[in-house]
This record gives sequence, C-alpha cells and structure tokens, in this order.
Amino acid sequence: MEKIEHTVVPTNGINMHVASIGTGPVVLFLHGFPELWYSWRHQLLYLSSLGYRCIAPDLRGYGETDAPPSAASYTAFHIVGDLVGLLDHLGIDQVFLVGHDWGATMAWYFCSFRPDRVKAVVNLSVPFLPRNPAKSFLEGFRALFGDDYYFCRFQEPGEVEKDFACVDTAILMKKFFSLFGPNPLCIPKESGFRGLQTPDSLPWLSEEDINYYATKFNQKGFTGGLNFYRASNLSWELTAPWTGLQIKVPAKFIVGEQDMIYNIPGIKEYVHNGGFKKDVPYLQEVVVMEGVAHFLNQAKPDEISAHIYELSRTSD
Repeated sequence: MEKIEHTVVPTNGINMHVASIGTGPVVLFLHGFPELWYSWRHQLLYLSSLGYRCIAPDLRGYGETDAPPSAASYTAFHIVGDLVGLLDHLGIDQVFLVGHDWGATMAWYFCSFRPDRVKAVVNLSVPFLPRNPAKSFLEGFRALFGDDYYFCRFQEPGEVEKDFACVDTAILMKKFFSLFGPNPLCIPKESGFRGLQTPDSLPWLSEEDINYYATKFNQKGFTGGLNFYRASNLSWELTAPWTGLQIKVPAKFIVGEQDMIYNIPGIKEYVHNGGFKKDVPYLQEVVVMEGVAHFLNQAKPDEISAHIYELSRTSD
C-alpha cells in the first residue's frame, strides 16, 4: 500500500484526489457509495504488478476530492467531465474503465458520452440500464418499493445525514458494507439506520479498513456521496438526447448473485434474456458470482482483478 502514490489534480473546476501505481496501459477505477479510491486497493496492487498503470480517484464529493455544495453539481455530465479532465491533465488518451455501484453507472455514462476515450469497460453490480423516456430511476424505484426505499430516502437534503449522525461512523460503515443484498433496502423513518443490524465483523474487511473509511467520512461527511442520488433525476432529464443509444465498447459485467440490484424485479431477465446484449452489443461476458453480494471487488478481490486483467489483455 505504501507504494501507491497520492496526488491532487485540478479538473473541471474542482481539485481531485487521485491514487495511482504502476506503469503501462491505464486502468481507471471508479468507486461507488459509500466508498473511496480505497475500495480498489487490491486491484491497484494486483494489476500494477502485471504491467498496468492503475488510477483510482476519490470521485467528486468524496474523501480528499472537493465537494461542491449543490446537488445539481453532481450530474453524470459533471462526473464524466471530472474524469475527462483528469485524463487530459495526465496526458492519457484512452483507458480501460472499471466501475462499481455509482462508479459503474458513471462508467456507462462515460461510454455513452466519450466512447473514444475507452478501450473496454468492466462494470460491477450495476448493468447498463437504458433511459426510460417515460419514467426516471427514482420514479421507478418509488413505484416498486415505496418511499422507504433507500434511494428515495436519500433524496431530501439533510434528512438522512441527521439519521447517519445518530450512529458511530465506524458502526455505520459496517452496516453499509453488510447491506445491499439480496432484499430491497427499505429504511423506515421511525427506526432509521440505527435500527438496522450491525454485523460483528466482515471477513473481507479489517478493523483498519473500516476505520479508514470512517475517518474519511468523519472528515468529509456524507452529503457529497448522497448528492449522486439527489442529482439522478436531473441527469435523467438532461440525457434525453441519448435515449436509445447503444454502448459500443467491449464490455464485461460482473455481479454477485446476492446483490440487491441483481435481484430487483426484471433485472435478471434483462441481463440474461437478450436485452442487455442488445443495448451493449459488444458485451463479451456476464459473470454471476455465487455467494457474493454487492461489494464484490472487496469481498472477492483476486477473482475481480483476474476478470479485469482478462478483458484488458484481450482488448488492448
């Protein structure tokens, strides 16, 4: 870990913290919620040892990267703009792109907006979900699961932050990392996050790991990360011109069979029955990992690293 370098790069009007290691073809890693560059620590070490330059930023709103206060500053265009600016600053033309959770969503947007900058994409947990012109993701989730569904609960500025503040941040991180599968995550306002079960431990996360996340979120707060959810409707509105667009870069999708997203009604059918392949015609493989839930890049680090290496080796 001490070999990983940390720099701050000016991009798209913000300062972005970037972790990097290695030389060679570039792999750009995008984390999700509630995570940091640190979620890719295993992959950075693994792939850099095989001759890749690995770059993992804290995305806008997270860790040591700037966090603009307005949720309207967290649309897909802002996030992809940050990343294009990062690559331009570093003099990088094309990358192998890897995303998880919100990072996967933003990776799909990156492939939509700037496929010329992407050699191939490996996305975890979140498949490409084509834009429905009649209904946003937020409206769809509310119709399926109601107002207590976490995506809906995260919308009101300040509300869920107060809920989080009732729980020690290290305990909150343990709760987060044990959630998101396979059942819908609904959080009644009466009991809040403090009412959710806390695991004694997670076999794939040490106390040191938990404390790293807790320290960074204690310093930064959660609002920046939550603003990805709060900007989702605005992203949906602004991406109307991309309705019906196919993703035309080589792709691999990896998901845990117990992942909450994979178990949303209709997702398995879309992934396996031709819809996904129609929307992502260069989709090369779908991998379903048994016994794994949402945070598979940390729970199964070597397997995920090997999958990334396999696609990058065949797509270079």
